[in-house]
Order: sequence, then C-alpha cells, then structure tokens
Amino acid sequence: MPWQQKIRYLVGQPVGISLANGQGTSGILCGTSEGKLLVMEYLYQVQFALKQYEYSMIQDVNGFPPCQNSQVLY
Repeated sequence: MPWQQKIRYLVGQPVGISLANGQGTSGILCGTSEGKLLVMEYLYQVQFALKQYEYSMIQDVNGFPPCQNSQVLY
C-alpha cells in the first residue's frame, strides 16, 4: 500500500519515516497540511518540536510494531 494511503490510519501513532535522501526520522504523526506531514519529534530533555516534511521528501511511512515482551523489565 502506498504511504499516502497509510497515513490516515497512522495519525496519532508513533511512526518511522524513510526520506528520499536515505535518512530517516521518527515521531508521532500529528496529521497533514498542504502537502506536508506534521510530525512531533523528541529533541532532548523535555523539548519536542513539530516538524514538517513535504510529500516529495518522503519515501515511506510505517507504524511502529507492538512490543513483543509483555513482561515488565527493571
């Protein structure tokens, strides 16, 4: 399924984004606006940034898989 069709199901979820230049990023998909993906990304400590990625920059978008280990680890 093309990534453009997947994003409607991924809004509000953690996603990994493959960029056309070979780099990648991850964060919470907040939505779309004017041909851009809006992604909340962690910076450091308690700082977050809402970043915008133009559709032309994106190769693929995938949701995070669930955690496999249901045991609490300390």
